[in-house]
Amino acid sequence: MPRDHINELTAFLAVARERSFTRAAAELGVTPSALSHTVRGLEERLGGRLLSRTTRNVATTDAGEQLQKRVGPLLEQVSTELDSVASLGSKPAGSIRIT
Repeated sequence: MPRDHINELTAFLAVARERSFTRAAAELGVTPSALSHTVRGLEERLGGRLLSRTTRNVATTDAGEQLQKRVGPLLEQVSTELDSVASLGSKPAGSIRIT
């Protein structure tokens, strides 16, 4: 899977979780405009709306809710596993021989 796809999914999941482009953008360290373009690119690639946007509200559509429920836990699991592997590098491991 190309990195762009993962970035788009991460962006969408942040907006869906926060229900706000502004809060999700602050969480991800990008501008709300860049985040909006990223989510729009994902929607265009998938061929449908994932988020219903108004000036005061952001909500997931049925397709967006389904994607959030199915992909969200998978990306969290990948993140947890990567953190677990990264922590192994900081701990001493193996056997020590003293002669």
